[in-house]
Amino acid sequence: MQAVILAAGEGTRIRPLSDSLPKPMLPVAGRPIAAHVASAAVDAGVDELIFVVGYEADAVRDYFGASFRGTPVEYAIQEEQAGTADAVHAAVTHLEGDFAVLNGDNLYEATDVSALFESGPSVACVHRDNPSQYGVLTTEGDRVMEIEEKPDNPESTLINAGAYVFPSEARDLLDVPPSERSEREITDVLSRVIQNYDVSAVELDRWLDVGRPWELLSANEWKLGEIDRRIEGEISERARIDGNVIVEPGAVVEDGVIIEGPVLVRSNARIGPNAYIRGATLVGPNVSVGHGVEVKNSIIMTDTNVSHLSYVGDSLLGPDVNFGAGTNVANLRHDGEPVKLTVKGERVSTNRRKFGVVAGPGAKTAINTSLEPGVTLSPTATTEPGERISRDR
Repeated sequence: MQAVILAAGEGTRIRPLSDSLPKPMLPVAGRPIAAHVASAAVDAGVDELIFVVGYEADAVRDYFGASFRGTPVEYAIQEEQAGTADAVHAAVTHLEGDFAVLNGDNLYEATDVSALFESGPSVACVHRDNPSQYGVLTTEGDRVMEIEEKPDNPESTLINAGAYVFPSEARDLLDVPPSERSEREITDVLSRVIQNYDVSAVELDRWLDVGRPWELLSANEWKLGEIDRRIEGEISERARIDGNVIVEPGAVVEDGVIIEGPVLVRSNARIGPNAYIRGATLVGPNVSVGHGVEVKNSIIMTDTNVSHLSYVGDSLLGPDVNFGAGTNVANLRHDGEPVKLTVKGERVSTNRRKFGVVAGPGAKTAINTSLEPGVTLSPTATTEPGERISRDR
């Protein structure tokens, strides 16, 4: 079985974190999202991985190379972002038999991917309370009879989870006409396959579509919840490490630091003294977390610095961010309502009671900056000393 992993998109809904990386390469528990997808496929027995790349393609190539966990890797280029069917069509010259299609920005359990492979032709699905926001599947038993995109009055709560196994003949069905969105949709390919083959609906035990910043936090919570304790870095005798915590080689944990898992501290990070890190938190490579800093349930990406006496909660800090001393992130609305965040120009509920900020690559705060819940800092944005930030910058 070959698996086509779609990793060409720009990730506009997760900006500014995708300003310099394709969304599938954003870190979750120390690895790109796409690496978790590829691992699930390898564990399910895939023979070859084919990554469809486009935006910032070198980031994908540099990470995966010619093989991943002993499985050969090939690359196909999607020249223009013209839809999911177009992305798979870019890989058509690599396809030799039945093939799977997985989204590079979705998380799957390996057991679910195995069931998908074994049931092909097949489509992954889950139940949702608001199915009208998705592609809805109509089934008879385990057989898929129809898929309808975002119906006003859905007949079922079973939605398309965006993972497929297609018969080899589907290679000739990939050149579908553009949809109303002017994109060539993989669901139109699926509709053609349903007309000619018995397609199985494979219900997933667990699945997450990582499209927006708070979903990246959810993904990190999921995968950090699976780690086992491993301490390989330099730990002060006066530090305390509780629970499932990984401290990679080259990382330094100084005097008075408390880390409560699940937490992953990547190589060459430095924490402390007297800092407090608690789950589920990813401290990226070469990150510095200073004296008296508290970090809770956050992702701090590579080469970022959080200076002394700062607080970061339920937040995402991109690479090369610098939080000046005394920067404090507010992560809770006093009215108890879910925090909202700007996505493609619109304020959208995160459905999270606690959510802090998103800081794009290279953003910098001056000393004693206060950041209100749901604020986004654009790449290279700056603040003034003592400034209170209540709007995106």
